[in-house]
Parts: sequence; structure tokens; C-alpha cells
Amino acid sequence: MNTEKDFSPLTPNIVRALNDKLYEKRKVAALEIEKLVREFVAQNNSAQIRHVIQILATEFALSQHPHSRKGGLIGLAACSIALGKDSGLYLKELIDPVLTCFNDSDSRLRYYACEALYNIVKVARGAVLPHFNVLFDGLSKLAADPDPNVKSGSELLDRLLKDIVTESNKFDLVAFVPLLRERIYSNNQYARQFIISWIHVLESVPDINLLDYLPEILDGLFQILGDSSKEIRRICEVVLGEFLKEIKKNPSSVKFAEMANILVIHSYDLIQLTSMTWMREFIQLAGRVVLPYSSGILTAVLPCLSYDDRKKSTKEAASACNHSLMKLVTPEDDVDDEESQTKSSPQSDGSPSKKESDLNGKSYCRISTRSLICCVLCSSDRPAVTLDLDGIVQVLDRHLHDSSTGMMTRIAVLKWLYHLYIKTPRKMFKHTDSLFPMLLKTLSDESDEVILKDLEVLAEIASSPAGQTDASGSCNNSDSKTELHIPGGVRDGQPVVVGCKVTDLSPSTPSMNSYFYKFMINLLKRFSLERKLLEMRGAFIIRQLCLLLHAENIFHSMADILLKEEDLKFASTMVQTLNTILLTSAELFQLRNQLKDLRTQESCALFCCLYRSWCHNPVATVSLCFLTQNYRHAYDLIQKFGDLEVTVDFLMEVDKLVQLIESPIFTYLRLQLLDVEHNPYLIKALYGLLMLLPQSQAFQLLSHRLSCVPNPELMRTVEDPKAPVKDKRLAQPHIDYSELLQHFDRVQSKHLEVRHQRAGRSEHPDRKL
Repeated sequence: MNTEKDFSPLTPNIVRALNDKLYEKRKVAALEIEKLVREFVAQNNSAQIRHVIQILATEFALSQHPHSRKGGLIGLAACSIALGKDSGLYLKELIDPVLTCFNDSDSRLRYYACEALYNIVKVARGAVLPHFNVLFDGLSKLAADPDPNVKSGSELLDRLLKDIVTESNKFDLVAFVPLLRERIYSNNQYARQFIISWIHVLESVPDINLLDYLPEILDGLFQILGDSSKEIRRICEVVLGEFLKEIKKNPSSVKFAEMANILVIHSYDLIQLTSMTWMREFIQLAGRVVLPYSSGILTAVLPCLSYDDRKKSTKEAASACNHSLMKLVTPEDDVDDEESQTKSSPQSDGSPSKKESDLNGKSYCRISTRSLICCVLCSSDRPAVTLDLDGIVQVLDRHLHDSSTGMMTRIAVLKWLYHLYIKTPRKMFKHTDSLFPMLLKTLSDESDEVILKDLEVLAEIASSPAGQTDASGSCNNSDSKTELHIPGGVRDGQPVVVGCKVTDLSPSTPSMNSYFYKFMINLLKRFSLERKLLEMRGAFIIRQLCLLLHAENIFHSMADILLKEEDLKFASTMVQTLNTILLTSAELFQLRNQLKDLRTQESCALFCCLYRSWCHNPVATVSLCFLTQNYRHAYDLIQKFGDLEVTVDFLMEVDKLVQLIESPIFTYLRLQLLDVEHNPYLIKALYGLLMLLPQSQAFQLLSHRLSCVPNPELMRTVEDPKAPVKDKRLAQPHIDYSELLQHFDRVQSKHLEVRHQRAGRSEHPDRKL
């Protein structure tokens, strides 16, 4: 530096001392400057004061010479001390050159800059607040300084500045938040610690309402919460905890909608528990305000429901979120969009569009956390909240399709679907065609509980009035070649009779919609394609359906479909399964009682419908006749068994029938053996079965039972002299048994033809078909 240059009012001695490499000499010069400035203050000579500050800034603090810069810094600090309370008038001139030195490559000089700024701020106190942003910006850089001395100096200055902000009631939060929002995304640990410490301080000041600006910094807070430093995470958790307390105290002033998407975005492992906790509180406090974001919330919540005990807290919080969100969906959400628009005010420009609020699927992962659009305005004139049903269904469907989805998540998905079909049936049926295949596929799930929930959804689809396609309820399913009829009861109050034959009357049970028959057709098709499913879960699925829907509907529709089944082997197997369920399951008690007594048109129609399909399996047909007490017809059928191909499987079925006759289901049948004269065909039919059996355990069992049949002469009473031999079923005027026998013959002929064809193919494996 040119020492000959005129630096007045600074004396040459002061100038030389400021440029000296020794700190002690520069300190002496600073004391001289302080004395000089005090004189100017006493004289109220502001022009000379500004001139001194300008010389110290331009000629020294911003000099190219390092010792001169150090001298300039200590000189500016001396000016501030001399100015005292008047330093606020010159703060910009004092602060700017010091802040410039924060970027110096010399760590010693950066430390002196910290020291100088500390002295300036200490004197000015509250007067520095208008310059807070530039001070904060400079400090945020020094917080990550690699030199420990510089960091230590910056921490002292930082504490001083925090004390000033805490004491003052003039802090400009509006001007500060944009800078805070920008710096909060720093990846440096020290910078993050600096930022979070300031947020903690500002949040604790009663006169500063940082909660109003929480949507602007919440995204950054959650990013800091994911820091690898345990200490930083701990401080951030404390800060978020304090914010959550404030939210609970003043929920009416919280901008829930603006923060809902942020919570969804930050629902990954490291901060998942905090995100779920906040989400839970938001849903409970904000209510339907968060409905537009339900698809995104479900995307975050549903996977957490399958966590094990290692993440028990997260799982419980997610479960609470899921339960609370589900309760927000009400029947009013089933109103058409056009109707809801007429009831609500026009949508404002700030309202969420479908694209902005739809965070389902993979799209939300692409959203930049720095440029997150807060798209909902929480104002008193906010339009009515609408449910994003399309987005929710898309999320639920995706989780059902994903093979990695956990069991509890799949159950939750199915519960959601069931809830939506109950609360919003009209809107949900628009999605049924796309959901239906996956719901059917879910029946193959390895979990019984998942299957139960899946059946509840399918049953609701099949029985909901919202699924009715036309007045008759006919199924217009293009995949089905079978024309089916909705259960309706007796037409015009009268049975439909053609001669002595009863036509296929529908069951006398509540009507199902068109999806019921589509469901039955596709369920049987699935059993046909997945024989293991039929073997392992078929009975379980059908029994549960009989509980959820009327058993008569299930059996009537399946029998009607199987009557036209082209795969005769499957039809026989399916009839055998249905017959076993009918005769053994507690769920079918009412249906068995209905079939026991064929005195109504409905029961006769059901018997005829079942019989025609049961003909695919001869032994099942006989057991159906036993159940309905058609003993003479059973005997007639057994007489025809001599013309059938008796296989090992056939004999095994006869064996099972004998076992069933000994079960509680057929108690009434065994008691009827006491009335020999009125039930001769029952005895004949049982003897017919006995003759079919080889000398086996079943043969011995049935033979012993028949040996207990009493002598009719011994059983005759005075009140019943020589009663005519008859089968009470012959008095039934509504069933043409001869036609049923002919139908049995036709079906068995088809089975015989198919078996012969299969045998021919097996004997000639090289034959080209």
C-alpha cells in the first residue's frame, strides 16, 4: 500500500500501524481510530465518520494486501465501538466489507472478519435486524468452514445473533423465509445443523409465528431428518415435535392441504415413522381437507401395514392413518361430479387439479422436492372437497397386482375396496370391469384371511343394486355363452308348469345383479383352469359365498352353468364338490331343510335345477335323491348303474355315500327305516348300493345297518291296518321323474362317449387328432 497517499483524517502513524503484520500494532491503531471517531461523534460530524469508514473499507478491508485487510477489519470494529448506539446509522458501510472477507482464502483473515463482525453486532444489537438476511447468509457459509478456529468464531457470532433475535419483536420473518427455504436444502452437515438450530430458535420465540410458513420449509426439514448424523436428526426431531404440538393446539390456522403431499413424498424408511405420525395427526385434525391427497397417502401408508415387530411403531401409525382416512369417505362422495359442482362454489385457480393432487403411482417420485407446488389454498371460501376415487382405485389395484405386496397390505386393500363399494357404489361400479379379473385371481392367494376379504368384495359387487345393468338383470357379459336369469321367485304368483314338468324356476331369494352371474361363470372357469385351487380351496370358497350371498343363489346358478359345461370331467368333479358341501357343511343347513320337503314350487324348481347338473355324477345324483326323500327315484337310478362303467373312483364315491348315510345329516333317513311299509324303495335303494359294493368296510357297515331293519309284520299297529305300499314322493305333482331319468341317461351317454374317446387316444398315442 502506498503510505504517501493522503488518508486523512487518519494520521500516517495510524495508517502504518494498520498495515503492520503484528496484531499488537494494528490493535494500537484501532484504539486511535476509536478515539478519533468518538471526537467526530461528539462534533456530530457524520461526513467525517463516513469518510473514515469508507477509507477503512476500500483502502484496507478490500485491499489486495493481507495485513492491510486485517487492519481494515479491526479498524471497522473500532469505528462501531466508538459509534455506540449511533452505529445503526452506518451499519451497511460497516458490515458489507466485513462480509466480503468471509470469502477470503486465508483462514486467519476469515477468523478476523468473524471477530470484527461480532464486535459490530454486539454494539448495534437490535439495529442489525434490517440487515439480518445478509448476516445469516454469511454465517451459513462459515458454519461449514473447514478451519476449526473460524467455525468457533462463527458460533460465537451465531449465538449473539440468536440472542438479539430472541429479545427483539421487530424480526422480519416474511423477508427471512425465502432465504431459509433456499438454504435449508444444503447437503453439508454443518450447514444443516446451523439451519435447524435457527429454526428451533425462531419456533420458540412467542412473537414469531413460524407455523404459518411451515409448508415452505417442511420439505427441507424432512430432508434434514434423513441426515446420517444422529445429532442432527435428534435436533430435527425436536423441532418437528414442537411444530406438531403447535399444530394440535391451533389446527384451525394450519395449512394442512399444502403439506399433505410433502408427507407422502417423505415416507421412506429413515423418516417413515415421523412422516406417518404427522400424517395421522393431519388426517385426524384436518378431516376431509386431505381427501384430494388420499391416493398419495395410501401409496405411502399401505406398504407399512405389512411391517414386522421391528417397525411396530411405524406400522401402528400407518394403521391409524389408514383407519382414519377410510372413515373420511362417506356416501356424499358418491354424488356425481356434475351434481357436486352445482352444490359448491366454482373452483378457484388455487384449487388442486387432478394432476397436481394425484400422487398415486410412480409419478409422485419424480416431483422435485425443491419445486413442490402447494396447490390447495386453505381459505374460508375453499370449494367442497372431492374424493379422488380414480386415483385411489389405481393405487389399490396396483398393490393387488404387485406380487411382493405383504399379506396385511393385501387385506387392507380389499377392506378399502369393500368400503368404497359400500359408501360410493355408483362411482365404484365404473371401475368394476377393470378390478374384476384381479379380484378373481386373488382367490388363489395363500392366505385364508385374504381370500375371505376378497370374497366379501366380490359378494358386495354381486349383490349391490348399483351393479344392476337393466330391469331384468340379465348378464350382458360377452365372455359368457350361458344365458342366465336373475332369481325372482314364482312368476305372477303361480308356478310355471309344462305338463307334469316344472320349468327352471328361479330361487325364491333376493335378486342379484348381473355381476353375480358373471362372478359365478368366472369362478367356475377359474376352478376348471386351476384344479389345485378347486381341490385345496374350492369347498372353503363356496361355503363362504353361501354365508355372504344366499346359498340357494349359489347352488342354483352353479348348477345352471354346469348344465352347459363342455368339459364333462370337470363338471363331474365340480358336482361332486358341490354335493359334498351340500351334505356336510353347516352353512348349508337351511338349504338342506328346504330340499328335504319338496312341497313348494321354489323347492321343486331348485331340485330339478340341481338334479340336471348332478347327473354329471351318478352317485351325487343318488345322494341328492336321498336328501330330498325321492327314494323310488333313487332306486330307479341305482338300477341303471348296472349299465354304467363301474370304476375304482365310482366305488370310492359309493363308499363315501355310505359313510354319509351314517352321519347326522341322514338321521331322518335312518329313522324312516322303521316305517318299512311306507319306505320300501328306500330299503331297495340301500340294498342296491350294498350290491354295488365289494366286500369292504363300507359293505359291512351298510349290511349291518340293513340287518337292523325291523320285520314289517312286527311293526304294524292297530291304527295302520295293511296300509298300501307307496312312496310319498309319488304324490308330488310338480316333478316329472320320467323326464329326469331320461335326462340322466342322456348325460351319462355323453360321459361314456367322452371316456371312450379318451381311451382311444391313450391306446393310439401316435394318432394325429
